[in-house]
Amino acid sequence: MSIVQHLGKKTGDISAILLAHYDVHARTLPWRVPPGGGLPDPYHVWMSEIMLQQTTVAAVISYFEKFTARWPGFAQLAAAQDADVMAAWAGLGYYARARNLLKCARVVVDQYGGFLPQSEAELLKLPGIGPYTAAAITAIAFGQRAVVVDANVERVVTRLFAIGQALPAAKPAIRAAMDAITPHARSGDFAQAMMDLGAGLCSVKSPQCARCPLAPFCTAHQAGQAELYPVKPLKKDKPLRQGTAFWVQREGHILLVKRANKGMLADMRALPDDGWTARSDGDGQPPFAANWQLSDKIVQHSFTHFTLEMRIAVTEGPPRADFGEYWPINSLDKAGLPTLFSKAIRAILAERRD
Repeated sequence: MSIVQHLGKKTGDISAILLAHYDVHARTLPWRVPPGGGLPDPYHVWMSEIMLQQTTVAAVISYFEKFTARWPGFAQLAAAQDADVMAAWAGLGYYARARNLLKCARVVVDQYGGFLPQSEAELLKLPGIGPYTAAAITAIAFGQRAVVVDANVERVVTRLFAIGQALPAAKPAIRAAMDAITPHARSGDFAQAMMDLGAGLCSVKSPQCARCPLAPFCTAHQAGQAELYPVKPLKKDKPLRQGTAFWVQREGHILLVKRANKGMLADMRALPDDGWTARSDGDGQPPFAANWQLSDKIVQHSFTHFTLEMRIAVTEGPPRADFGEYWPINSLDKAGLPTLFSKAIRAILAERRD
């Protein structure tokens, strides 16, 4: 029996009840318009959805406001310097998103006259836009029916229908269920209502089922098993990599280099390092001969597929002039450093204060 056959008329009840709840309880977010306020700016929807990939709403808000104030539309962003955008993105993580943000803005300006295409098929052709993002933009920005499934929606749907298959294998069933309950009218609001529900009442731990407007329809709640869903696969331990960063200080300035334009943290300013990657440890070799002193500080940072433990070696005096750029210590917060290297700098500065 299909989900639609199982629910019968309840599919419409679910969307109507949740939309009524959303009209009263919708989150206020800088990229949204209130329910009934019309369609939001597609540029804002696109920007927020790219930033929200694997990142929390709380972390994104200040970056969204900074980006849209500095680059208020596709034309301004497309004309921006790559280094400026990467520096503004620093700290938000998953830096390929920032590179794709620039690529996408430039394609939109060059090939679409500065306006996002309105179909999922066309959106999927753009850099950095996958099936979820294309569906979200189509529904939220353009008011067209699309089936929008993010991690919050997955949680709500697996509980509603007690989908017991583990992720990611359960994704087709989840999408079919979301398709069954997505209305033709206000599908963008419905998608956002489902996201809000998953981020709030239907949270990962301790879901507040007694306050949930969909509790009467929720199979997992009725069985007292809401926290069992979604079923997650067994986690694999992340491999541990080891590397070294090199701190070169001269007259109140620190040596920074620009990383290669491919690979992890591409095109970002950083401390020199010994070539560690997701697949291998660093070789421990400094970038040039000097009197290096190994600090007791070890910086640990978790990436998506591995964890890095990074030692820090310290020296004073200049290398050859073309090696990198010296940056004032008191202005390092403006260098746009990735979080890993910001941690390393804080560790050395704290050690020197002790």
